[in-house]
Amino acid sequence: MFDLVIFDNDGVLVDSEPHANEILAALLTQVGLPTTYEDSIAEFMGGSFERVRRMAEDRLGEALPVDFEDQYHARLFERFRTALEPVRDVVWALDRIDIPTCVASSGTHDRIRVSLEVTGLYPRFAGRIYSATDVERGKPAPDLFLHAARRQSVPPRRCAVIEDTALGIEAANAAGMTSFGFAAMGPVDRLAHATGGIFHSMRDLPDLLRAPAGEQSRI
Repeated sequence: MFDLVIFDNDGVLVDSEPHANEILAALLTQVGLPTTYEDSIAEFMGGSFERVRRMAEDRLGEALPVDFEDQYHARLFERFRTALEPVRDVVWALDRIDIPTCVASSGTHDRIRVSLEVTGLYPRFAGRIYSATDVERGKPAPDLFLHAARRQSVPPRRCAVIEDTALGIEAANAAGMTSFGFAAMGPVDRLAHATGGIFHSMRDLPDLLRAPAGEQSRI
């Protein structure tokens, strides 16, 4: 069915979401916008940092500190270098997927590179990594996924997108691609609009990608 598998990074390839949301919630609370870890996951997970900034500033009624993003990434990269791990069984799955792959993430290029290098995944995707900073609009707009498909010279209808957030699924659907929801964190129903189906373990992904059209959701 597919000529390209587009992976989100955070929460799909690397187990970064717990670290990222804990740090973001603490920093937002510190600047006067009380935010719990659960709030951060529900409201910000899967979106670009620009989206976080826009939403936070709307609620605060003022601009975030100029160095807010720098503080966030400094803390995040420090945590990555000591605690970040690949998503469970993702290496096993990647070894068994014989379709070309790439990464399209809401994170900056620095964030993607650091996370993939720390987890040993970078060589698998080097030269095929795309960031929301490459396009005008981040998820849930389709721009990032369409950009990745163009760069890989694959029509959107021949692309599978692996996502763990509602925003990412929405973006993939808007791009005319088949979306697969990886239900590792949060309620499964938030991924109900995944057109290819929902899965809970990376060990299911290779078979899911090989399933005939219309049968993916049964796995």
